[in-house]
Amino acid sequence: MTDLSPVASVSQLIPLSPARRLGEDVIGDSPAFNWVIQQMERVAPTNSAVLIYGETGTGKELVARAIHNLSSRCQAPLVKLNCSAIPAALLESELFGHERGAFTGAVAQQLGRFQLADRGTLFLDEIGELPLELQPKLLRVLQEQEFERLGSTRTIRINVRVLAATNQNLLQMVEERRFRADLYYRLNVFPIEVPPLRARPEDIPALIEHFVAKFSREMNKRIESIPAEVMEVLKLHDWPGNIRELENFIQRAVILSWGPSLRPPLAELQRLPNGGASTANRTLAEAQREHILEVLRETGWVIGGYQGAAARLGIPRTTLVYRMQKLGISREQNPGAYRRPVVRTGFASGFGKNGEGTSSSLGNPCLQGMDA
Repeated sequence: MTDLSPVASVSQLIPLSPARRLGEDVIGDSPAFNWVIQQMERVAPTNSAVLIYGETGTGKELVARAIHNLSSRCQAPLVKLNCSAIPAALLESELFGHERGAFTGAVAQQLGRFQLADRGTLFLDEIGELPLELQPKLLRVLQEQEFERLGSTRTIRINVRVLAATNQNLLQMVEERRFRADLYYRLNVFPIEVPPLRARPEDIPALIEHFVAKFSREMNKRIESIPAEVMEVLKLHDWPGNIRELENFIQRAVILSWGPSLRPPLAELQRLPNGGASTANRTLAEAQREHILEVLRETGWVIGGYQGAAARLGIPRTTLVYRMQKLGISREQNPGAYRRPVVRTGFASGFGKNGEGTSSSLGNPCLQGMDA
């Protein structure tokens, strides 16, 4: 029988030294992430520009925030701008501001992000999306620390440190003449590459426990343990969406968990990539099988219904049946354990065919009385 003792209590996170927790959400103690932390600690006290590389979802903005918090500018604002989220026609105004009447629709003076970040830090995310026509103006601000608002001839001097981030290969973009070489070298004074989550699997348990504790507090739930086989599945997954994907998955798992133990929808996780070892694939399948078996035992082998195994796993009944067939799980393995789902009278309007839940006011005080 698989040992279902919890990997760790989520009421207390895996202890991390202060240098390894640079803010609430910067968590990690793996060799790959330790190197990133060392780089952050070295560059933070300076005024040098930092270019943060990394795949989508690796936490580049958190790295930028940690650098700002460790710097002498920590009491001043950290102003953020995503260069890909603003239309190119408005980006110049967002960066440098404009005067009233500078263009159609400019009914009042507006301060730009550079002026708002004066004596602080400006974080430019997705810097590779900055239009070519704006790159010389950004280069001038980086070099001279001065600019003019749109519609004005008055030069404004500032004192701003610039941090930038990208998930693109800027050097290749320079070779393809899609990014200015002089701006690239100005931003790339101190590059930091944030590793993907698959390169730091040692940090996955601490991240999972952090997110479980975070969402449990937000949802007023008490999830006290994570089964060992669940943690093994989550550690084996390669998480192509990195920390953002892991965080969203754990949030969904907390929503779906009924009792004190985390019950994530493991069937949603895709297989490991082709480069993964066959042993790891077998371990993943075995862990999924043990997790489904445990939930089936808890529900008395009830598959459908609002308290059945499919509902607890957060997957459709048909998906669970398919997964059981694929993993070789059958009721004959546990004779006498199966019982038919019970449909409670008086609540029939909240159930679909065969007693499966569709929508019901049961357990929701805001909706009680609406089914009558």
